[in-house]
Amino acid sequence: MEGENTKPKILIFGGTGYLGKYMVKASVSSGHNTFVYARPVTENSRPSKLEIHKEFQGIGVTIIEGELDEHEKIVSILKEVDVVISTVAYPQFLDQLKIVHAIKVAGNITRFLPSEFGCEEDRVRPLPPFEAYLEKKRVVRRAVEAAKIPYTFVSANLCSAYFVNVLLRPSESHDDIVVYGSGEAKVIFNYEEDIAKCTIRVINDPRTCNRIVIYRPQTNIISQLELISLWEQKTGRSFKRVHISEEELVKLSQTLSPPEDIPISIIHSALAKGDLMNFELGEDDIEASMLYPDFKFTTIDQLLDIFLIDPPKPARTAFE
Repeated sequence: MEGENTKPKILIFGGTGYLGKYMVKASVSSGHNTFVYARPVTENSRPSKLEIHKEFQGIGVTIIEGELDEHEKIVSILKEVDVVISTVAYPQFLDQLKIVHAIKVAGNITRFLPSEFGCEEDRVRPLPPFEAYLEKKRVVRRAVEAAKIPYTFVSANLCSAYFVNVLLRPSESHDDIVVYGSGEAKVIFNYEEDIAKCTIRVINDPRTCNRIVIYRPQTNIISQLELISLWEQKTGRSFKRVHISEEELVKLSQTLSPPEDIPISIIHSALAKGDLMNFELGEDDIEASMLYPDFKFTTIDQLLDIFLIDPPKPARTAFE
């Protein structure tokens, strides 16, 4: 059996953020020595950030405080680890080029996973605000490839707890649910804990080196209308469907001021157009549930049960 000391040491950028917290906990649970590079805590830091630091320290995470422009500090840390995972938010996407440069200088990293974890950006051409968002991810992809750094790009599709809160608003008192487009487009929802746990598997798998891994388990493909119906069954309630057409979403993407135009463009792409399912997986594609048949992704049905018992708190993505 593999000993703990033989497992790769993992450094996570953005580890105190929304998805990063799941990634850190999954890394620790899998027995990896885990390091987090995070912005320094100050007297103006949010109480939640202080709590995260305390929680991480309590489970044995080594936290290194610093900024992404501290090149020499990052290089020295990289030389002490094996794998790098980035979960930085949108405002820092292009700052990952500094991480790429530091990894190239350090020369010892066996795998780098940039901050992807959404749609498969090389196969999606959405509305301009979301396109500009994805283009920043593509710039980082191309830089990683050009630097010849061993990588894995993870296309995890939609974070299900986040989007169930957005779509069903279970923490609010309401009688209506907004449906984007017809509501019939198929969407892929994956629970954040599963995204993190599966990603920790991916990092040390030779089959995933220099490849894109797509998380598309069949049990997690559902339309908005099906999701609402399932929620009605579980809650015993009936909700009025309020449709926002594709045309209205397009207009909103054109009239809302940045960065509010980004989330509405993401909704148009993923929920109204169904871009996540608008391409077939070929024989060269790696799909996570096929790669790891023993890994049990939390199904949509099971996720809604979680929301009934201990609902995950609503969160907000940083777009500025």
